[in-house]
Amino acid sequence: MKGKVLLTVAYVGTAYCGYQVQPNGITVQEVLGNAAKALFGFTCDVVGCSRTDSGVHARCFCVCLSNKGEDRLTTTIPTERIARALNAHLPQDISVLRSIEVSADFHPRYDVVSKEYEYLICNSAERDPFLLDRAWHIPVPIDEEALAAMNRAAVHFVGTQDFSAFRAVGADTEPKDAVRTVFSASVERRGDMISFRVRADGFLYHMVRIMAGTLVAVAKGRIDPDDIPLLIKSGDRTKAGTTAPACGLYLNRVFYKDINP
Repeated sequence: MKGKVLLTVAYVGTAYCGYQVQPNGITVQEVLGNAAKALFGFTCDVVGCSRTDSGVHARCFCVCLSNKGEDRLTTTIPTERIARALNAHLPQDISVLRSIEVSADFHPRYDVVSKEYEYLICNSAERDPFLLDRAWHIPVPIDEEALAAMNRAAVHFVGTQDFSAFRAVGADTEPKDAVRTVFSASVERRGDMISFRVRADGFLYHMVRIMAGTLVAVAKGRIDPDDIPLLIKSGDRTKAGTTAPACGLYLNRVFYKDINP
């Protein structure tokens, strides 16, 4: 094999301390690394497309595998069969959906053009036990008028703007530049489930969760949807809504220029 292997991974993040390896708990990256070592017989570099928080899920998370310190993966296993072979070494809450070969200089994080997240809100009078750790349960009814207000607010997220008001306070790993370009943002309802989807060229720490919390504040009448532009311009985190729970957040899609994971 001349290059790396790009994996499309789906996982339920409930049992993990996010994607990236850290000392205080088990992570998705660690589990994938252990599975790769069990399959290939050597330690691999396991490089992901982004970080995710504890309890956050992914439907399309992209990971590159290569020999440790190299830009290629040495294996006799056909590339398209690596996904199934890895799954034999993975727990039920992590699955490799696809494996393809990419060039040696491909980087799953720095080559990302955009990413799409979805945030799920279960808006029912009583909680659904089958959605435990899969959606944010809000029992207060969100009617059609409130849903329309949420959509009106979401439209204001679109564009190239400084999103300092929508990132966690005191995040020491955050870049100083908080300007991001949001390509689309919308809210829709399917039965009791309300879905907020947002696509951008990048996201700040807790950005989508704060957006979701702000939209819920709009639905409850605490924030006027037409005040969102001023809120964004203020750069003041205290003026935005609460940080929505991690359980409702899903990395939905990852977009690259010439690759469709």
